[in-house]
Amino acid sequence: MNYNILMKEKINSLKGKKSLLLHSCCGPCSTAVIERLKPFFDITVFFYNPNIFDKEEYEKRLTEQKKVCDFFKVNLLVGEYDDFNFFSLVKGKEEDKEGGERCHVCYKFRLEKTLEKLKELNFDYFTTTLTVSPMKNSEVINEMGSSLSEKYLPSDFKKENGYLRSIKLSKELGLYRQNFCGCVYSKD
Repeated sequence: MNYNILMKEKINSLKGKKSLLLHSCCGPCSTAVIERLKPFFDITVFFYNPNIFDKEEYEKRLTEQKKVCDFFKVNLLVGEYDDFNFFSLVKGKEEDKEGGERCHVCYKFRLEKTLEKLKELNFDYFTTTLTVSPMKNSEVINEMGSSLSEKYLPSDFKKENGYLRSIKLSKELGLYRQNFCGCVYSKD
């Protein structure tokens, strides 16, 4: 399925600029996504990543996310760093291969928290930067998001050179770019 066509159709149906809560896994991944969506939405980035290990790595990523939000002049909400919940959710899935069921549980957990925040703060739509990564399964992520709410904006941000653009913007902004998804199980 071409999620970018679905996203464009939804954007083209909008009347006026709507609010968007953008779940972000990290600053580098959010660069090209914010750039692509900013003309159509009033964006607030929601940095919610209890999967990131360890606290020092989490803080590095949060610092980079703040730089990106300042650069693009978008708001930032920071969710609770709750690694206990992450470890509880993936218990028994520690040995799963990268991209498997453990990751799916993690995607869903973060999408659910983003939807909770959307409802709490009354945003029009939500989506995630997770689909910019070539290591993440956009189909799985979009099925989850769409099943959670009609307010989910489907996407495959890695397409149309989105991933390459995120690399270029990260270099231009001098961002720390990590070499693993964030959880202890994906670390080399």
